Amino acid sequence: MTIWYRGLPARRRRFVAGVALLAVAAACVLTVAILGRGRDSSSAGYPPQGRPGPVLLVPGYGGSTAGLEVLARRIRATGRAARVIRLPGYGTDSLIRDSGVLNRAVNSALRGGAPSVDVIGYSAGGVTALLWAREDGGDRKARRVITLGSPFHGTTLATAAQGFASSACPAACTQLIPGSHLLAGLAAGVPARLPWLSLWTTDDKTVTPPASARLAGAVDVPIQSVCPRQRLGHSQLPTSPVVAAMVIRAIGPGPMARPGSADCGT
Repeated sequence: MTIWYRGLPARRRRFVAGVALLAVAAACVLTVAILGRGRDSSSAGYPPQGRPGPVLLVPGYGGSTAGLEVLARRIRATGRAARVIRLPGYGTDSLIRDSGVLNRAVNSALRGGAPSVDVIGYSAGGVTALLWAREDGGDRKARRVITLGSPFHGTTLATAAQGFASSACPAACTQLIPGSHLLAGLAAGVPARLPWLSLWTTDDKTVTPPASARLAGAVDVPIQSVCPRQRLGHSQLPTSPVVAAMVIRAIGPGPMARPGSADCGT
């Protein structure tokens, strides 16, 4: 403490000390504000868009991985790591359980040093991805999400299966009935700041109606709106070279762009 300060009356010393504390507090607030303005989205907790990480592919109802393995191989050919997730119960158990499997795979990749992940969900796997993104902070973990023919509003095939026999419609099937409790909880759509591309085919006979793949907040693209001559069934979405070209461009290092006619000639 300096001599001049000790020489002040007690009341004046308290006043000077108070002013000094206020000045320090103001400087701290100003510093935080300056640093906050300088942060980019990644330092605020969002994945860096310019640093692609591994790609995780989520199967649909039934759990078949054959089609997604074709797409994964095409992604690996570009130099990216890609892995198809195996779901318990062949993808017919609860989609909530499946989202937990996805979350563990994502967290494992991030703990391994990945800057983020890209997630591709096929059919019901896209609903699983949306459930994960909304319930497990996916917008802070995933750089981008691409879904292929995903029944975000359900499919009438699930309704028909339940009407035929309850045993023909296990947990994941009942969750995909239009108007189900799970789907109603996802109606808000994509979390803010998470780039999402929903690709689907107007020829879909599994996701009925095909427009069930429309999702609030996503870049919504029926394949035929870009490539009118393409005839793709539901099962062909993960194996189509045209779809693969759209997916690979969407998860590239540049900004996620809407697919264009150039993809049709692949």
